[in-house]
Amino acid sequence: MATVRRAREADLAAIVEIYNHYVRETAITFDIEPFTLETRRPWFDAFSDSGRHQLFVAEEGGVLAGYAGSHGFRTKAAYDTSVETTVYLHPQMGGRGIGTELYRVLFEALEDQDIHRALAGITEGNPGSIALHERFGFRHSGLFTQVGRKFDRYWDVDWLEKEM
Repeated sequence: MATVRRAREADLAAIVEIYNHYVRETAITFDIEPFTLETRRPWFDAFSDSGRHQLFVAEEGGVLAGYAGSHGFRTKAAYDTSVETTVYLHPQMGGRGIGTELYRVLFEALEDQDIHRALAGITEGNPGSIALHERFGFRHSGLFTQVGRKFDRYWDVDWLEKEM
């Protein structure tokens, strides 16, 4: 069983390794170039232990099994009460309920925050992520067609939202 806790500085290397797998191997993220510790640090430093933008990790058997967080949706002030959520698992750790546990802890931590909507953008062809989000009360709110180009093709993104 995975243990979920707040992310800390020592986790950044493993977080980058997990994320870079998806950058290199999938269209789940539209980042094209892998990150280094230095280039990923500003993203990491934007999270806090309270408030709307939080980051949690799951450990299983001494391995960082995944992470989940909430971050700003857009930079304009009127969007402040909306957050975008994200969850990534170590490529060998899927199907164990780790994503569910990460989201359970994340949404529990966000309960008392001034958040009106949680949003998730999911690249086509990721039914596991759609199912995870639906389990947490997200509903389909839109489809952006062919908005990202990666691996020499265009990809659609499903947008889901959850009332908080």
